[in-house]
Amino acid sequence: MLPGGALCAEAPGPGEEDDMRRYQTEGSRRLHQQTVPYLLDGVGSSFHVSSYRDYPVAMTHGKGSKLYDVDGNEYIDYVLGFGPMLLGYCPPAVDRAVAEQLRRGSHFSAPTEDLKRLSQRLVEIIPSAELVAYQNSGTEVVMYALRLARAYTGKYKIVKFEGQYHGWSDEEKVSIDASCVEELGDRENPRKILHTKGQRLSSAEDLIVLPWNDLPALERTLAARGGEIAAVLMEPCMCDSGPILPKPGYLEGVREVTRKYGVLLIFDEVITGFRLALGGAQAYYGVTPDLSTFAKAIASGYPFGAVVGRREVMACGVPASGTFNGNPIGVAAALATIETLSQPGVYAHLEGLAQQLETGFRALARKYHRPLYLRHVGSIFILYFGFAEDASISMITTSSLWITRLLITLLSITCSGQTHPPPPVSTVPRTSSFTPLQVFP
Repeated sequence: MLPGGALCAEAPGPGEEDDMRRYQTEGSRRLHQQTVPYLLDGVGSSFHVSSYRDYPVAMTHGKGSKLYDVDGNEYIDYVLGFGPMLLGYCPPAVDRAVAEQLRRGSHFSAPTEDLKRLSQRLVEIIPSAELVAYQNSGTEVVMYALRLARAYTGKYKIVKFEGQYHGWSDEEKVSIDASCVEELGDRENPRKILHTKGQRLSSAEDLIVLPWNDLPALERTLAARGGEIAAVLMEPCMCDSGPILPKPGYLEGVREVTRKYGVLLIFDEVITGFRLALGGAQAYYGVTPDLSTFAKAIASGYPFGAVVGRREVMACGVPASGTFNGNPIGVAAALATIETLSQPGVYAHLEGLAQQLETGFRALARKYHRPLYLRHVGSIFILYFGFAEDASISMITTSSLWITRLLITLLSITCSGQTHPPPPVSTVPRTSSFTPLQVFP
């Protein structure tokens, strides 16, 4: 069994009781107590705050699919460090490229030959890319894309969808979650929900929030207000609350109605980029937006982001400012990442790993008679309890109740009358009875 939370067996296998006894995180607790006096909440990001205990598990290093904490426990990271670690920890090609760049210099505040090479490669592999600009995070690339859309169209309203996370800035962090069903409001006119103290009440004035996967609702809005809407911003596959897959024809329909009403289409591929296909979800689904944003997996854990799009939109007069934009270290990591992902058979292998997990979890659900709904797209997967396998896909994909989603690494599962607490966020500890999956051996 997996200590800390996973489908439990009827009886421990050989050596598993010893694994359970060894699994303790006193060192993480102690380190957190020592850190809190100096660091806000004792973590570098609010994403690192534990949702089920008083302290997060602290890591010392990672290698391949594994992470190792300060107490010597070994984990399999199923969430890839929240997305960037598609190649695993310390991928050799990326490590070599970064080490070589460090010998030449970490920051020049000037163009380089590698920057030209990366830009050319992104234009080659991403369908929407005619020009490229760089930023340093997912939040920043979406902010820049929105500014481009407003500058190009001369309009200021942005359509975004319930449950889709696009960053932490005031305007981006709207309607990404809800504390209860009533807070969502009417499906035809969802409430604009702000999520943090200090967020300006006016943050959402230029946003129009709609339910995702509902093409008629989008078309009605564009027909009524297209003259004031600059862009529709969306994850092409809803990942932060999923994956919730687009219904057949939905993306094609969104592309058609945005063109019809003179509204730009922006794909936020910060999560889907390089996870579904080398050219992103737009290549996977065959739907090309006007602008696209990439971060996370583009540089295997180094802070880096890109905005790509139609030439006339990208060149409409909005400078891509930032001291660290196109930083040589991030550029080197991105080039090595893309080169690795360009190898024959990589995406078939990723698909095979996800299918292996899906098949295995379904078998366990049948064994323990647990209602289960599981889907994957590329290397991204989600598991829901309480939905039968034959549940209508529309019940899953059109529901406004995205707050019912359960990320696989945050589940508490009850077996044989005993409830096991969920594992640390983004990790599940490995035991002798579990075979790890890696992108590359």
